[in-house]
Amino acid sequence: MQTTRETTTPALTSVGIDIGKDVFHVVGFGPDGKIAFRKKIRRLALVETFRALPPCIVGMEACLSAHFVSRTLRELGHEPRIIPAIYVKPFVKGQKNDYNDAEAIAEAALRPNLNLVREKTQDQLDLQSCHRVRSRLVSRRTATINQIRAS
Repeated sequence: MQTTRETTTPALTSVGIDIGKDVFHVVGFGPDGKIAFRKKIRRLALVETFRALPPCIVGMEACLSAHFVSRTLRELGHEPRIIPAIYVKPFVKGQKNDYNDAEAIAEAALRPNLNLVREKTQDQLDLQSCHRVRSRLVSRRTATINQIRAS
């Protein structure tokens, strides 16, 4: 006789991720608008954690790794939203900490008229990096020329 244990995952409307270097803080809101869960996960556990969740809106602040996380979550069936930090700030309640930031991100992700950051492909990020390097090179060259002229 086999017994099966069913795990019921609560329905979620939005999840906020505060992206860190190695640890992510995740806060999920249920349909009633209350916090359904708070988790602290490692970067390597991101896929397994979100694979277990039902498809929902996932908000994160705009940063370089947000584009990679967004593409990964989209493959899992979620709807990722990359939000500029300036739009998240009004939703932070209380002291600044990672869980409060994740909660604010989840709330901001539900706003209908929010200007989101477009998800960039790896090729676009690589090209953007090349432009930054070239810009820095031109700036250094100009500074060196001006320094020589001043002598």
